[in-house]
Amino acid sequence: MKKRGWVVLCLAMGMTTLVQAQPNIILIMADDLGYECIGANGDSEYSTPVLDGLAENGMRFEHCYSQPLCTPSRVKIMTGISNVRNYIEFALLDPNATTFGNLMKQAGYTTAIAGKWQLGTDPAQPEKFGFDEYCLWHLPKKNSRYNNLGSLLLNTGEVLSGGYGPDKLNAFVLDFITRHKDGPFFCYYPMLLTHAPFEPTPDSKTRDGSAHENFADMVTYMDKMVGQVIDRLDELGLRENTLVLFTGDNGTHRSLTTQFNGKPYKGGKGSMPNAGTHVPLIANWPGTVPSSKVSQDLIEFSDFLPTLCEAAGATVPAGLQIDGKSFFAQLKGERGNPRKWTHCWYSSEGTEPSEEWVRNQRYKFYRDGKFYDVQNDALEKKPLQINQLSEQAMTVHAMLQKALGRYAGARPQELIKTLDQLDTKRAKKKQKNR
Repeated sequence: MKKRGWVVLCLAMGMTTLVQAQPNIILIMADDLGYECIGANGDSEYSTPVLDGLAENGMRFEHCYSQPLCTPSRVKIMTGISNVRNYIEFALLDPNATTFGNLMKQAGYTTAIAGKWQLGTDPAQPEKFGFDEYCLWHLPKKNSRYNNLGSLLLNTGEVLSGGYGPDKLNAFVLDFITRHKDGPFFCYYPMLLTHAPFEPTPDSKTRDGSAHENFADMVTYMDKMVGQVIDRLDELGLRENTLVLFTGDNGTHRSLTTQFNGKPYKGGKGSMPNAGTHVPLIANWPGTVPSSKVSQDLIEFSDFLPTLCEAAGATVPAGLQIDGKSFFAQLKGERGNPRKWTHCWYSSEGTEPSEEWVRNQRYKFYRDGKFYDVQNDALEKKPLQINQLSEQAMTVHAMLQKALGRYAGARPQELIKTLDQLDTKRAKKKQKNR
């Protein structure tokens, strides 16, 4: 049996209770769910009572930024490294990468991943990346994910099919929590919901709703799935010793427009403006994360790895060059060491030309020189004229320009390629495998 780390806390009243030294950690990441889709963030169109409650009784961040697309975000959140340094191509994670799964396992955690994989076709990869157990879609291939599920691959070799995919994944997560209730456990849950196709859920009142109506139902069902996870923690008495983090992997699908803070807000998945990279972040851990706390600190996806490690008492290897900064202190209500800027390098296929920006809460500077006041120009329609900047804006411009310069030449030479070169490589690989 795995050795458990327990400490005795002496309460002021003279009573004692056992508290696990290492908290359980659950990281939930919805698919294609932008910041604007959560009621607590200002949405008035969708129903997210569970997430709203977690935010009310915990902390929400107003400035969390992902990559614009699925695989780039998954690579960044799992490795703590900017895409410019280690992103290879779509649907692939470097087989030699170190992930938060590896580091959590080394710290004594039982680890699991459940949901969307999209990081390679080798069934041995999840274990190599540190996950003891898994239940994954898009491994080794892509198929139906919702109604009439194509397949989910388990670490046991069993394949699940049929039924509603999200239900089967949630059942796996609930079972994992129950079996490992003595902890410590780490569960990374990259959900299937709310990615297209926009299909009815088991709770939908009609089977022929519009895409927007189905998406609304999918958001509600996603929230329900999170609620079942929270209920299971409550049933097992684990809430006070479990850190729950919820985010989204990128912006909402471009075909969808949401009523956000009283105005229409068009999704921007796959693009670099706010609508493509601004995602929700909610943290809940009763007794540790303060209630009703709204943070203005900047968070980017590389920050999750060092944050999880600090929460778990895990060590980031000295030789592992990460870009992330831990925000664990902020989760505890402390000031911490917040970022002054966040960085995003993006190319869906890992080829040139790429796009790149750095930003703070108000201003955003692109590699091509464009500079925006995104607080007042969220759609980035009017780049600021540098010779007309205020003194404050000029100071920020200089700071962001310098920050972006830190990444000049950061792309490893062996990863620099054009789309034509990538297509040639894929054609040769396809021919070889025939």
